[in-house]
Amino acid sequence: MTVKIALAGNPNCGKTTVFNNLTGSNQYVGNWPGVTVEKKEGLLKGRSDVVIMDLPGIYSLSPYTAEEVIAREYLVMERPDAILNIIDGTNIERNLYLTTQLLELGIPLTLAVNMADVLKKQGQILSLKRLSNELGVTVTEISAVKNWGLDEAAEKAVRLAKHGPRPMPLRFNGRLENSLFEITAALDKTVPNEQKRFFAIKLFERDSRIDEHIDLAPIHNISKAIADAEKIFDDDSESIIINERYTVISSIIKKCCIHKPAPAENASYKIDKILTNRFLAFPIFALIMFAVYFISVTTIGTYLSDFVNNSIFGSGFWILNTFVPGIPDIVQNLLLSINASEWLISLIIDGIIAGVGSVLGFVPQIMVLFFLLSFLEGCGYMARVAFIMDRVFKKFGLSGKSFIPIMIGAGCGVPGIMSSRTIENSSDRRMTVITTTFIPCGAKLPMIAMLSGVAAGNAYWAAPSAYLIGLCAIMVSGLILKKTKIFSDNNTPFIMELPPYHMPTFKNVMRNTWDRAETFIKKAGSVILLSAIVIWLLSNLGFTNSGFGFVNSYSDGILAFLGKAVSYIFIPLGFGSWEAAVAVLTGLVAKENIVSTLAVLLNFNAPEAAYAANALDGYFTPLTAYSFMVFNLLCMPCFAAMAAISREMNSNKWTLFAFFYQTAFAYIVSMCIYQIGLFLTTAEFGFFTALSFAAVLILIYLLFRKNTASHQSSTTDSL
Repeated sequence: MTVKIALAGNPNCGKTTVFNNLTGSNQYVGNWPGVTVEKKEGLLKGRSDVVIMDLPGIYSLSPYTAEEVIAREYLVMERPDAILNIIDGTNIERNLYLTTQLLELGIPLTLAVNMADVLKKQGQILSLKRLSNELGVTVTEISAVKNWGLDEAAEKAVRLAKHGPRPMPLRFNGRLENSLFEITAALDKTVPNEQKRFFAIKLFERDSRIDEHIDLAPIHNISKAIADAEKIFDDDSESIIINERYTVISSIIKKCCIHKPAPAENASYKIDKILTNRFLAFPIFALIMFAVYFISVTTIGTYLSDFVNNSIFGSGFWILNTFVPGIPDIVQNLLLSINASEWLISLIIDGIIAGVGSVLGFVPQIMVLFFLLSFLEGCGYMARVAFIMDRVFKKFGLSGKSFIPIMIGAGCGVPGIMSSRTIENSSDRRMTVITTTFIPCGAKLPMIAMLSGVAAGNAYWAAPSAYLIGLCAIMVSGLILKKTKIFSDNNTPFIMELPPYHMPTFKNVMRNTWDRAETFIKKAGSVILLSAIVIWLLSNLGFTNSGFGFVNSYSDGILAFLGKAVSYIFIPLGFGSWEAAVAVLTGLVAKENIVSTLAVLLNFNAPEAAYAANALDGYFTPLTAYSFMVFNLLCMPCFAAMAAISREMNSNKWTLFAFFYQTAFAYIVSMCIYQIGLFLTTAEFGFFTALSFAAVLILIYLLFRKNTASHQSSTTDSL
């Protein structure tokens, strides 16, 4: 018989880290609310009969957010065998608020106090025995980061699931209990006895979704009980319950906790005075992100990638006076030894190895980038960035909550898009879905590295500027869209907890880094491999004088025919060749395909990466390379991200609008960069130059025009 244990807790309580340690799962570990959008499950290490369910981080079981709806649906309807409630010991009062609600579900529960080591360092004393007696459940100390106490907590939850008693809910003020007793009696046989307390309280609160769980038709005469309580307490029913919960929690804390005076300014407070300063915060963030991309794309990451390209996928390397040839040479010699046909050798060397190898060559840069981002997330800085960006985003019609999907999207656009469902306001959520993929994801990094490091004159600013352009595109889009009627809703307030700074463990940082990089590598072995084969076949097959077959030049192949049919569209952007057009189209399947396509079509199969540099230098000018990079950065994302957009929009109309807006925005920005750049460097002026200047003027007008849509919306709301 399988035992199901649900992990429940507040955001940032360490719950997901506990889940990873208990199951060995490589689920994404972050440091902000909303990192777990859907429930995740995994087997407890060493136990094939115990399933651990990681629920979204929530503050209560009231259905205000998507996370709370998901968690409550699972706990109430599916009812796990036990709940392992993770609480942050450094913020016990807020965390126990959820605990008081979990106790009312009638499901065996054990409490795990996380960050117990931090509590001791702060000189705080928490009596686990007293806390256990007050709550009526078993309590364990754990440290998710240091991975101690977790196995004991899990085993207690398993024992409870099999043999443990159901917890007794906490009791409130006598007058409130009288009202709850009347409602409980009215429930009669509508719900099981162990769930009556939970549903009675939800009925008392006038919960908006209670009718989804029980039939309200047989329940009568409860309105008077609620109204009487509201009259006695001189408050609305929901506030009465909230106040009573905190009264009970305050009483428990007084009995269980001994607080020693904390210093007026701890280390986190002192650091935040600088990093979240109103004037310094954004410049510091920009400098940090510049450094991240500079290190990963221009310096350390490039050195490592050059080794992979020049040695592993190049001419080879020496190890202890022994020469190891590169993969192309090894494979080619093997194929020649078995007398493989010329076309098969070309397919494997010029197609598969050139295509897949060109993408895998950027893995070191991606690993360095993800390592740095994981470190920033783990130490707590990225939570501050969401707070910092809330100030900035508000001025551009966006919410600080929008930055959380954007930061997740820096790894992959798909989970970034999915995490937008945590935004309650529908207009903000749609805008976030539309703009999230503007930020460079891991799949776009090879394209950015290739074009900025090779074709853009090795300019040190080119790669970091991609991140800045993505961020600016998001803010400009927010400002433009918010001034239209369809996006004119008022922003919802953004409230989040800033966790204390701490040094993340190397294990967690590497786990997060590998988790992101693994997805990239798997894609190279599947989607990119298949794409490289298809690209080689389409570029080498075509119609000749003797019929259909292999052609002597790529320019005579099927791929060239398709590319030439659409290449004229990109002439105003500076890259109107069929090769570039094909790279754009294959990039819609997966953005990594942009690099692999150019590698196949431009013959990046020489033993040294320097050959690729020469090939691109002869194909792109710095201006056309930058224009090409910007267009592919901002246009429609890959098929997987498109599918995610379609799911989150849940509307064909909104999905098509998102694709059209992304592509049109990318086209206009790229055209302006190329045409105005060409005018400034060569004084060349034409129709598209004039059109670009006109587009800039229109953009300025849209940015600074009065927001009449918002005014009309607020006026209507006030009426």
